[in-house]
Amino acid sequence: MTLTNHRILLRSRPTGIPYPDDFVSDTEATRRPAKDEVLLETLYLSIDPAMRSWMSENPGYQRAVPLGDVMRGGGIGRVLESRSSDYQPGELVQARLGWQTHPTLPARYLQKLDMAKGDALAWIGPLGLSGVTAYFGMRDIGELTPGDRVLVSGAAGGVGQIAAQIARFEACHVTGIAGGTEKCAYLANELRLDAVIDYKAESDLPAAIGRACPDGIDVYFDNVGGPTLDAALLHLRPQARVVLCGRISQVAADPPYGIRNLGQVLTRRARMQGFQVFSYHDRYEEARTWLAARHQQGQLHQRLHILDGLHHAPEALGMLFRGENNGKLVVRVG
Repeated sequence: MTLTNHRILLRSRPTGIPYPDDFVSDTEATRRPAKDEVLLETLYLSIDPAMRSWMSENPGYQRAVPLGDVMRGGGIGRVLESRSSDYQPGELVQARLGWQTHPTLPARYLQKLDMAKGDALAWIGPLGLSGVTAYFGMRDIGELTPGDRVLVSGAAGGVGQIAAQIARFEACHVTGIAGGTEKCAYLANELRLDAVIDYKAESDLPAAIGRACPDGIDVYFDNVGGPTLDAALLHLRPQARVVLCGRISQVAADPPYGIRNLGQVLTRRARMQGFQVFSYHDRYEEARTWLAARHQQGQLHQRLHILDGLHHAPEALGMLFRGENNGKLVVRVG
């Protein structure tokens, strides 16, 4: 099998929001799989905020993508050729494929998709890591209980959409924060949240949160950080839980915003906790079984913003940080 692997490589470390000039594309011949390896065709790539951190010199919990290497990214691929008894041609898998069309990877890094739970779009969407992140963040870290007053920032994003719906399924009062009338209409009309805040239309975000959450907040699921987190802290109820899932407003900020209202965590006897979904690897099946059941029943939804073609991946990453996406950002490759 002779194929060309189209790749996008990291050329430079960005300052602020990443731009297409931070990347360069090339091609190479595909590498035939060695023993216990699999040659894949990339179908979909997930575009996620963590990618900007990986482009930095010191990203924190994971190593930086080396300059000149294929940009890191997860997605869905189809097996083309296999030298592993665990995978057969035609099967779909989930893996950290990288920004390339035909990667050859060790079989141990792949996860075969259970098509009984959902199709490829479901697996890049609500059954993917965004959905799993929302599940454990809201249920384990947020310790969600029926009747809680819940606020979700970035509620129209990949994780936020699922987190808000999980809270609604548990009979909570759910308020979502998003930017722009179209995103807010989606939250109100399709996801049926109890209240929606368009932060772009508000000159006083703390006051807007106060109007939407007059009884305060039991669980704040934070995907944004910065001033939005600071505003939410002012409205915590006693023993509230603040779930630190993401900080998209701060990943490319220079300098980062300094939180001023941490005293509210103390006075409200609240808990603020960050987490990484990879810590729950042994429980992914639990989350996906729960998510799949609701997705198949037509209860769980996720809007995808799909761009066609690998060449759009650098553009898509910048869109994410400018708030130009309308749903979870995905690049369709194959």
